[in-house]
Amino acid sequence: MEGDTGEKSSFIVGLIENRAKEVGVAAFDLRSASFDLSQYIETSSSYQNTKTLLNFYDPMVTIVTPTKLAPDGMVGVSELVDRFCSSTTKVIMARGCFDDTRGAALMKNLAAKEPSALGLDTYSKQYYLCLAAAAATVKWIEAEKGLIITNHSLSVTFNGSFDHMNIDATSVQNLEIIEPMHSSLWGSNNKKRSLFHMLKTTRTVGGLLRANLLQPLKDIETINARLDCLDELMSNEQLFFGLSQALRKFPKETDKVLCHFCFKQKKVTNEVLTSDNSRKSQILISSIVLLKTALDSLPLLSKVLKDASCYLLKNIYKSICENEKFATMRRRIGEVIDDDVLHARVPFVAQTQQCFAVKAGIDGLLDIARRSFCDTSEAIYNLANKYREDFKLPNLKIPYNSRRGFYFNIPQKDIQGKLPNKFIQVIRHGNNIHCSSLELASLNVRNKSAAKECYIRTEFCLEALMEDIRKDVFVLTLLSEVLCLLDMMVNSFAHTISTKPVDKYTRPKFTYDGPLAIDSGRHPILENIHNEFVANNIFLSEASNMVVVTGPNMSGKSTYLQQVCLVVILAQIGCYVPAQFATLRVVDRIFTRMGTMDNVESNSSTFMTEMKETAFILQNASHRSLIVVDELGRATSSSDGFAIAWSCCEHLLALRAYTIFATHMENLSELATTYPNVKIVHFDVEIKNKHMDFKFQLKDGPRTVAHYGLMLAGVAGLPSPVIELAKSITSKITQKEVERIQISFRQHHDIQMAYRVAQRLICLKYSNQDEDSIRAALQNLKEAVLREASKKSLI
Repeated sequence: MEGDTGEKSSFIVGLIENRAKEVGVAAFDLRSASFDLSQYIETSSSYQNTKTLLNFYDPMVTIVTPTKLAPDGMVGVSELVDRFCSSTTKVIMARGCFDDTRGAALMKNLAAKEPSALGLDTYSKQYYLCLAAAAATVKWIEAEKGLIITNHSLSVTFNGSFDHMNIDATSVQNLEIIEPMHSSLWGSNNKKRSLFHMLKTTRTVGGLLRANLLQPLKDIETINARLDCLDELMSNEQLFFGLSQALRKFPKETDKVLCHFCFKQKKVTNEVLTSDNSRKSQILISSIVLLKTALDSLPLLSKVLKDASCYLLKNIYKSICENEKFATMRRRIGEVIDDDVLHARVPFVAQTQQCFAVKAGIDGLLDIARRSFCDTSEAIYNLANKYREDFKLPNLKIPYNSRRGFYFNIPQKDIQGKLPNKFIQVIRHGNNIHCSSLELASLNVRNKSAAKECYIRTEFCLEALMEDIRKDVFVLTLLSEVLCLLDMMVNSFAHTISTKPVDKYTRPKFTYDGPLAIDSGRHPILENIHNEFVANNIFLSEASNMVVVTGPNMSGKSTYLQQVCLVVILAQIGCYVPAQFATLRVVDRIFTRMGTMDNVESNSSTFMTEMKETAFILQNASHRSLIVVDELGRATSSSDGFAIAWSCCEHLLALRAYTIFATHMENLSELATTYPNVKIVHFDVEIKNKHMDFKFQLKDGPRTVAHYGLMLAGVAGLPSPVIELAKSITSKITQKEVERIQISFRQHHDIQMAYRVAQRLICLKYSNQDEDSIRAALQNLKEAVLREASKKSLI
């Protein structure tokens, strides 16, 4: 499959905008031969939507126009790339290259599906910007990479991100989905702690896992198909281990290499057969050998999947294992490629395999080049034997690497005195000496030349085979997608869950309009670091769509907010969640406002940064969004900050979005007296000998911990006289305020009770329990209301 996590991105992204705040994005993935086209209206002057897409693609090259067509008050996408994507290569292409008519024609020719299935005819007029960006992107790839894209080979999606949950770039950072924010979360041996790194036990580079975490699914059917698959993997050990073994048979680079067949190198004339072209020939031969190894691994996968019962695995069996095209391709490769050739990673073994890939007798010139290659290789080994005897160096080795060719490796302890003059290019390498000799250098040149001739003749022999494979190139793209999906389901999800104690992770349930209820939820990353992690609940519904979390600093508010979002993300990628029970309403976007710091680059103070992030949430949130806000308005004057926080809460309440609002402003708990759909909770803290004992346990209702800020200030070392004076000032200010809030809560008790009853009834409407259970729940509710009423009459 693929290399290491550190591997660079494989996306080329074209960007263009018009004066009407519309942005067109075309993202081409060289690794999976897919094109994602998006066009949308940019709702914020800071380009949050575009930043989110750039964060998702993490492009290696970004293509923009030279002219700034930015709308008033916006910096332009070209400037945005400079500021936001410092690691990417920015390419400026003439405006004429962004041709939407050419883009539409290209998509018709290159897309693997029928143009009508893509809805291309309706898209071409409406989404002309992303088609223009696509034209420029294809032009750059073909010119710069020297490739021709095979017709009807690409997987093309329009507005791909709108089928998935959207998590903006700031929230990705706040929630530590890909990278941890704080260095304290870097584990031992520099192992990064983030949701991605926790799940990254895949054999592939994790491209599909990363894409899923940044854009989780929204379709309940697809999510449940993955969860059904996970159920089967967790209950059927034989299937789980069988699939793990079958996936190991596929070379690591499989998904990366299968897409090579979607591209064709431009024709090279005989005059320019340079070493560069022999390298291209080598890549081509290596790709064919790897494809052969992958196709040879399919029977084992078929055997394991044959008896699987879930829809997802059955579907994979049907589309891959029963597909005749793979068997035909295997037979066709078998006619040209030697049966004993295997994919190898050791450089000299790989080189030999590539030279001997094609069966003997197919090409006379190739057989001559092979003889020469064998003779020179043998001569090099004989030379090494001669040197061992002549210079009394029994441990002299003759390693090979693709850059240097063959060289001598002699342990330093074997050299008595000075190294003989015969040896040249002497380099000390740890406890060994690396060197060469004139004879070896001469043989190396002849060996390389023979190998190069083998590669070029082999490529010539493989031309017809390549054309045959290209006719069915789409099945290879399908195989690549399936292997990545199985890798994620088996080696990531199932593996992660199987390493946890039994019943620690459960299957989440989904509804489109029901509540978000998590019983005993835990933070998936932090529970791996802290052994005794305290679990907490969350309940949000249409009738109670806002939870205001209060509590002192360090009581666990920020962790709780992050935890709820991470559990939702895990559930919507089709994985079990760290909770005893979870039922979720499908979330379309997650918005977070956490952490405060000045942004010097854009000349924004802490407060300005806070307001920009909040404005983005209020402009883009829908009633299906999940919004978490950790402090709002604390970076300006207390009266203004409180007014902003209150009015933002009112706006979100009207929107019916599920919102969790953490705050230090105790006055905000008065929201519950005006709005019955607000629930106030607090993190429990015990005061012992003027010290706070944090329980990290969430409890209902507001609770004032008197002077917790002053206690923490004392712990930090502020002088006692300063703290005593502060206490006397704050007690005078807060005494009347606390009394007023208590009276206000008592007055609104009745309306709160009635609302809680309505909320329970709505939840029962969405429950999938049987009639008797619902009848019992209604009886319990009735008794609880009567008890509460009798208590009130006694008071």
